[in-house]
Amino acid sequence: MIEISFTQIISTILLMLLGIAVGAQVAPIMSWVERRQCAIIQRRLGPNRVGFFQFRLLGLGQPIADAIKLLFKEDFVPPYVHKVFYVLAPVVPVATGLAVTVAIPWGSHVVVNNQIINLQAVNLNSGFLLIFALSSLAVYGVTLAGWSSNNKYSLLGGLRASAQMVSYEVAMGLSIIPLVFIWGTLDLQTMITKQSEILWGFLPNWGFIHAPISFFVFIVTIFAETNRLPFDLAESEGELVAGFLTEYGAMRWSLFFLGEYSMMFVMCVLTVSLFFGGYELPWLSQHYLLEILTPQVGEVLARWVLLPLGIIVLLTKVILLMWIFVQVRFTIPRFRYDQLMKLGWIYLLPIALINLIITAIITAIVKFH
Repeated sequence: MIEISFTQIISTILLMLLGIAVGAQVAPIMSWVERRQCAIIQRRLGPNRVGFFQFRLLGLGQPIADAIKLLFKEDFVPPYVHKVFYVLAPVVPVATGLAVTVAIPWGSHVVVNNQIINLQAVNLNSGFLLIFALSSLAVYGVTLAGWSSNNKYSLLGGLRASAQMVSYEVAMGLSIIPLVFIWGTLDLQTMITKQSEILWGFLPNWGFIHAPISFFVFIVTIFAETNRLPFDLAESEGELVAGFLTEYGAMRWSLFFLGEYSMMFVMCVLTVSLFFGGYELPWLSQHYLLEILTPQVGEVLARWVLLPLGIIVLLTKVILLMWIFVQVRFTIPRFRYDQLMKLGWIYLLPIALINLIITAIITAIVKFH
């Protein structure tokens, strides 16, 4: 029987709250970033007036103004919708998007009351499988919204989202299996630790270098999984007015975007953890820094000193990846629906499958020799 101490319970709760707090702040911050970046690309000003008191601060107060507007906006429910499912639908993507944050590895571990505390709220040997399992549930909210709105545009948007999720999750899963062969584990913490090593004496031992094809397939599929342009066919205003969002407004409308941005954040964290070393600094691993700091301050304090460094490194990598999401949104035009399906089934699936077979063969040869 596994004994769980009070310290472990408190640390797990705090790590969960950290993940939820960060995930909830992604939506307002990214809404400002996207509008500013869009303005830069299109040579416009973007939000630049709403600030605090007399300070405009590049319009950083705009997300707060938007939140206040949405909170006090009339919450109109059309009389012809299936009300229970209509109300429930926006909650599903938010709940799943924030729940997935519990699997984020913020660092290695620290020592509290002579107990080792793993800096991952839910420490499973199959960490990224938990993320996949929870993230796949988000589409139920979109599908429910499309059906319960009792609107043809909404229904088509929900059906598109379901088909898109099925089409791209297959390729996504196949793109990750080569990394399992390479690292020999499903545990995100172990994968990150192995990526802290040096390859060929000068390169970081990142998953991207070992499996570049897996990375490119995975990055395309997470665009589709999060309904981001050029894969936002479930809400394409040129064809479906607003797709599954047609009958939603006020805070119900914003909950869908909170879920989308939370899932986008978690998928970026997963990408960084699988392919770019997670919280490990390239060429200066936490193990190396720990050896330097331990004689000076002791191992316990040294791990606490390295904790904020690991979080900063992780968030810096994630921010760079999310900035690429923004760039792609305002650079590549939206696909037609037949092009989206063709890309998923005709191109990405065979590429991921061939990559899996080749990696398995190479890994087997290296292992037995």
